[in-house]
Amino acid sequence: MKKYIIIILKIAVAIILVQTLRFKFTAHPDSVYIFSTVGMEPFGRIGVGVMELIAAILILIPRTSWLGAVLTFGIIGGAVFMHLTILGIEINGDGGSLFYLAVVTEFLSGVVLWFEKDNIPKIHQVALK
Repeated sequence: MKKYIIIILKIAVAIILVQTLRFKFTAHPDSVYIFSTVGMEPFGRIGVGVMELIAAILILIPRTSWLGAVLTFGIIGGAVFMHLTILGIEINGDGGSLFYLAVVTEFLSGVVLWFEKDNIPKIHQVALK
């Protein structure tokens, strides 16, 4: 049962990451506003989008899901930080939905990472192979 729950969590994280890409890659006004406000428009918007796409792919591959979870945790941690320090909870009247989605994604990627921690290659093991 635990195995299926983890798979569902990985799929949920990947879906969340991928569904936001169209806003970043099409320069949706809300996305442009967010990245302009934090001083990362346009390169940060595109770069974060590419990194989220990579994270979504990695989290779905069993051998690299730990890496996808780490990448997601870092990227979304940055988003949460930007909300708390620069952007605020609510963006353009969204009622905080982007912030809350980021918090949920951060939590889910943390859970996936916790369950995948034993799959993280150890440096000394990699060097010996």
